[in-house]
Amino acid sequence: MSRIASVEARTVRVPLSHETAFARRRVTQREYALVRIKTTDGVEGIGHCYGGHAAARLVSEAVRLLLRPLLLGQDTHDTECLWQDMYQEALLHGRTGSVMRAISIVDTALWDCNARLANLPLYKYLGAAARRTVPAYASGGYYLDGKTPEALGEELAGYVALGFRAVKMKVGRLSPAEEEARISAARKAIGPDVLLMLDANNAWADVPTALRYVERYAGYDPYWIEEPFSPDQIDAHADLAARIRIPVATGEIEAGRWRFKEMLDKKAAAILQTDALVCGGISEFRKIAALADAYGVTMCPHWFHDLHIHLVASSPNGRFVEFFPDDKVLNFRRLIDRQLEIAGDGLKLPDAPGLGYRFEEAAIARCEAEAWS
Repeated sequence: MSRIASVEARTVRVPLSHETAFARRRVTQREYALVRIKTTDGVEGIGHCYGGHAAARLVSEAVRLLLRPLLLGQDTHDTECLWQDMYQEALLHGRTGSVMRAISIVDTALWDCNARLANLPLYKYLGAAARRTVPAYASGGYYLDGKTPEALGEELAGYVALGFRAVKMKVGRLSPAEEEARISAARKAIGPDVLLMLDANNAWADVPTALRYVERYAGYDPYWIEEPFSPDQIDAHADLAARIRIPVATGEIEAGRWRFKEMLDKKAAAILQTDALVCGGISEFRKIAALADAYGVTMCPHWFHDLHIHLVASSPNGRFVEFFPDDKVLNFRRLIDRQLEIAGDGLKLPDAPGLGYRFEEAAIARCEAEAWS
């Protein structure tokens, strides 16, 4: 029996090399909450999440103050029991947001511990639904000062040159005409056969405004329109989905199987972008994926390709991993000791135990970071 000997958390701030923007925000830095759990068998499991551009210590503090007292001395394999204990303890503090992110990264670290104890890659420990590789799309197309539509097209064409047959870009920040120019340049650069995903990052507040934009996009054959509204506007997502032929994708900052069930019941999304480090961890992601499978909806999880490759590879309805080919936006990749390999139009499944990577302490030391505590 493997028992939890220690639970530690810390926050790390990593500046972006260049200020980046999407529909409603500008970002100059990323803050990440990190967790490590050590067992009485000498195994160490890790978890991590994006804590926003500021105040990620809210996540780390939730781990230390709320969750750690429940975990010490417990069996790492009691993942369902421990999830329920953490969820009940956190009810008054937040069933979404920072507290649920804290639950998510602790739960992920437990699964990492158990897969390492079994000496299996996480996706095999969970039950593989894929062999050797999984499909992926290259994510980019952010707004940068002075970036022309032609430069955007060149960026996306560069991802195609790496082998990807699906790419994603940001939309929704500019006027409808300016956005159409960007999408037109992107489609021209990547050709007619590459899938083009459009990410609006909660750009619009109402369906008529969204329609003004999306109707212009339709002629460029988008694979999906992502996060058109605030995550709380489930009815607006459903209304838009019923009016357009472009599939709606959303769910990246949603938590808990119950909200995802509401989304599915209302047909608010044809594709779920559930983030295991936001929704409640690997335990909760698996429930959401199974629920979505019963509705015929695919899983294309958001961010953190290093974790989500395992979850796409162990979910029968896993469709795409979102992959960031460099550290310009998802600069978390600077903080770990291994990177995924591109294989054809997808990613090679890792063969190391657990998540397949560890935190790179030397890289963390070069950032503004709390000590482990």
